[in-house]
Amino acid sequence: MNEQYVNQVQIIGRVGQNPETKYFESGAVKSAITIAVKAPYKSDNPLWFDAECWGSIAEVCAEYVKKGSTIGINGELVLEQWNDKNTGEERYKPLIRVSNLELINSPRNNSSSEEQAESNNEHSQLVNANF
Repeated sequence: MNEQYVNQVQIIGRVGQNPETKYFESGAVKSAITIAVKAPYKSDNPLWFDAECWGSIAEVCAEYVKKGSTIGINGELVLEQWNDKNTGEERYKPLIRVSNLELINSPRNNSSSEEQAESNNEHSQLVNANF
């Protein structure tokens, strides 16, 4: 019996803080973000997801994603593993390794809706060109 498995995550939400971007000596780039997804009921707290972007996706993330941006991501769910420095215990954290990033809109600010629309169109074109 030949079984096939799918590990694919797709979410749309608001970014909780500006991306943390790291540039490595090897030339690799990584951006880490947290995304809040609205819960189905107003009384529920949002669900928070950690995600990491690599390469050209990380560069786009670093340049255009800001706290409050609405984005859509597709990616693979992975389990990050490390040893706690204080206790030596093994720790785990689920995160999404992003394979596709879509900029939906920028953070709310005082700019006019026309300027906002132009800005979003420019971002979408740039992101699509990188994938």
